[in-house]
Amino acid sequence: MDPVRNPYAPGAGSPPPELAGRDALLDQARLTLDRVRLGRSAKSFIGVGLRGVGKTVLLVRVRDLAEERGYRACLIEARDQTVLPALLLPHLRRLLLDLDRLGALSEQVKRGLRVFRSFVSGLKLKHGDVELVLDIDPERGSADSGDLEADLPELFLAIGRAAASRQTAVALIIDEIQYLAEGEMSALIMALHRVAQEGLPMVLIAAGLPQVVGLTGRSKSYAERLFDFPEVGPLSPADARRALVEPARSESVTFEPAALDAILDITQGYPFFLQEWGYAAWNIADHSPIAAEDVRAATAQAIAKLDKSFFRVRFDRLTPREKDYLRAMAELGPEAHRSGDIADLLGIRVQAAGPHRGGLIREGMNYSPAHGDTAFTVPLFDDFLKRIMPIWQPRGRE
Repeated sequence: MDPVRNPYAPGAGSPPPELAGRDALLDQARLTLDRVRLGRSAKSFIGVGLRGVGKTVLLVRVRDLAEERGYRACLIEARDQTVLPALLLPHLRRLLLDLDRLGALSEQVKRGLRVFRSFVSGLKLKHGDVELVLDIDPERGSADSGDLEADLPELFLAIGRAAASRQTAVALIIDEIQYLAEGEMSALIMALHRVAQEGLPMVLIAAGLPQVVGLTGRSKSYAERLFDFPEVGPLSPADARRALVEPARSESVTFEPAALDAILDITQGYPFFLQEWGYAAWNIADHSPIAAEDVRAATAQAIAKLDKSFFRVRFDRLTPREKDYLRAMAELGPEAHRSGDIADLLGIRVQAAGPHRGGLIREGMNYSPAHGDTAFTVPLFDDFLKRIMPIWQPRGRE
């Protein structure tokens, strides 16, 4: 088996050779983009799912769909402890300058640039060490109060009108949107609401961990009327098989049925893990078909690789108490658990466990699928914790 011809693509955000099981989500994106482009009402949407389900890959495909339809698309990755304006400003500056270059003088585009300048001046923000300035006078009194909830809607309206004047549309595509602070999410929702009220060609398509649903609801009570929240979950057995079989078939390689069954059982249909196991099994196999014994050898290799990277990078940034909290969850099993049960196993009061739980949710390690419940955002993380902490005793009462 030639490793150069290996068709699988493990890696964060790497597009798989076969984007299986996501047709409904991509159809929803096409419909939303087409309606907004025509000035029709359409909900923005936020795909919701755990780590490893391919949310980033989907957003990259959505960006491509938007650009195929003549959109000006901004693909943005939110980051912990980075404020929303700092994320948006470089992309919106480039967008407005692109609109300015598209044709003859447009007063709406020029006004958009002036409002952008006012927005930057009002917030007094810098991007890194370089101030984001434009050689244009600000629009005094517009988007320059320094209040994000007041200013961002004004900026979005100016950008939407500028895009309409150029007969184009704007797609804001935001990954890891759960990292926005509540006030930032509120400002974003308000801005999109104003844009929708005027029927301007501007849309948000985003993705995030499950806690983003609660974040939007807390930020603005009308968020559910502006957004859909389609679930991005593990693939069905049929789609998971297709994700493995079709790339191999393109190279005239097949799997033994037992080998496919073994990979599906281990990976539980999570796209990221399917790519890891497919990649490892291909490199280990001597010839086609890839056999069950190849998968067994690949499993040891894939787990070792994940333990050193995908799992470890998340584990190492945690405090000792947070690691204890997660290890207690792993002891109880991979599913969601009541906060009281976790605290009991730790030997501490529920109130004492609360800050650890809250910190893990903020860091994107856990989420709350229901009130008082806690679950992992990283699939198979419970097995990893048992591998690196096989002998574990809780630290005791606080």
